Amino acid sequence: MTPDRYAVIGNPVEHSRSPWIHARFAELTGQRIDYGKVLAPLDGFAPAVQGFRAAGGHGCNVTVPFKFEAAQMATATSARARLAGACNTLRFDPDGIWGDNTDGVGLVNDIGVHAGVALRGARVLLVGAGGAAAGVLGPLLEAAPAAVVVANRTADKAQALVRTHQPVAHAAQVQLRAAPLADPGTAYDIVVNATASSLAGDVVPVPATVLRAGTLAYDMMYGAGARGFLQWAAAHGATGRDGLGMLVEQAAESFLVWRGVRPPTAQVLRELRARVDAA
Repeated sequence: MTPDRYAVIGNPVEHSRSPWIHARFAELTGQRIDYGKVLAPLDGFAPAVQGFRAAGGHGCNVTVPFKFEAAQMATATSARARLAGACNTLRFDPDGIWGDNTDGVGLVNDIGVHAGVALRGARVLLVGAGGAAAGVLGPLLEAAPAAVVVANRTADKAQALVRTHQPVAHAAQVQLRAAPLADPGTAYDIVVNATASSLAGDVVPVPATVLRAGTLAYDMMYGAGARGFLQWAAAHGATGRDGLGMLVEQAAESFLVWRGVRPPTAQVLRELRARVDAA
């Protein structure tokens, strides 16, 4: 029997760890899949998806910079994808394309399960208001922290993100507001960096006063890109964590969308951490 084909589609895509992750998921669950990489031209995302589907693809993950285009291409989407306005998972169904966003649940699962930090009742600072922040804010709110503050260099973007998520915050009884990067508040329980500052090698975009001893300082980047943020966190008494666990957890949720089976993540995360540390 020919394995079902999946892929990650993005630009760039060569660095992606997704093929290894999904190969391990398939081995551990007994699923027959073939997972590869598709480099899409910056102006050719839709043709790349259509070509992969026509060649027998069953679904794909979508990475930068195409998550917003993926949401527009999907013929039906999950509630969390609609809230984010972006998709990182597409499933090719006989009657169309199902779009989902698994980034937020990946972040929440990594914080709660692997980091062992409770979101319920916590004060959370989300740094950034772009696509990465939009993808995780809904599930963060649904985890029922006491408050979430969105800090961003462009105030209008932070305020817009807060407005679209205010109904979710109200339903979860979470205080949600926007704040400027220079004055985001102090002594948070959890700080999540959803900006591209680590990727660009920039300084941490918020003052160290956002931290206290034991704050979970979480960078959605991983590997070398996250080192500066993690060093900053440690220098101020916080507990730093990169986004490798989020990567594994969001992949597991995508696997569930495609295969109806949720793979074990703890073992895969341990193995991937060893590979990344050895690189």
